[in-house]
Amino acid sequence: MTREYRILVLTDHIGHSDQNSIYAILSQMLIHPRCHSIDIASRGLSKNTHFFDGMQRNTLIGNGVTSDFHYTKNGDCYLSNLRKLKPHNYDVVLMRLPRPISDDFLRWVEEVFTHAIMINKPSGIIVTSNKSYLVNLPDLCPHIRLCKSVADIEEEIAKYPIVLKPLKEYGGHGLLRIDGNTIDDGNKEYDTSHYLEALREDIEKEGILSMKYLKNVSEGDKRILVVGGKILAASLRIPAKGSWLCNVAQGGTSVYAEVTLQEREIINTITPKLAQYGIFIYGLDTLV
Repeated sequence: MTREYRILVLTDHIGHSDQNSIYAILSQMLIHPRCHSIDIASRGLSKNTHFFDGMQRNTLIGNGVTSDFHYTKNGDCYLSNLRKLKPHNYDVVLMRLPRPISDDFLRWVEEVFTHAIMINKPSGIIVTSNKSYLVNLPDLCPHIRLCKSVADIEEEIAKYPIVLKPLKEYGGHGLLRIDGNTIDDGNKEYDTSHYLEALREDIEKEGILSMKYLKNVSEGDKRILVVGGKILAASLRIPAKGSWLCNVAQGGTSVYAEVTLQEREIINTITPKLAQYGIFIYGLDTLV
């Protein structure tokens, strides 16, 4: 007899858009013959503060995913028929929680679901969702450096324009483009030295990733969704007029895109490296 799986999805619908892949993924999972049921719980519900922030095991609130599961601005599909969800009832837990979420929570939630298959594995998320992981892939990135001080950043600025990326942010939040004496946060320009001085304490405490700025970003970047080593979807994200930020959350637009042979080779290189950490669903960004 073929086993059917009871699946729990942990997410945060507050930051979702109609481009979020969770809606297409769950709609297809729901009709798979080995899927018994899917329940979903959002960090965006105030009722879930005790679970996601307080790390109290038996306080999770959610509901079932149905055939009409789809994105709305109000998050309607997360709000109706709510009930308490019991962690021991699930065979598979699908983690769709963006940063920033604390490493303490990720370590705790892995202990809560030791009986279940976790995709992606929280301990692996801790390692690979931190942008400092990219220093392990120098051949696949523009020139990259993990900066621990303002002096480190100034050394990079002296070479070429750069982009600074906070280590645990996502969706384009906190990105800074630096070209000589000017910093651009996507909305406004600032004096480099004054701005970096204001960030000095955070940089020295957390570190920040420096990456060489590639001017062809204006043509868009490509987001490729990979599941189990297979390409599920790809889209070209084009920045808004006058902007250098491609992220949809930052005003970019998304259109269908094909995946090139070179991008397939990159995926073949990255997938086994991530699988070592229990990461089987990931997004890859490339420049066109």
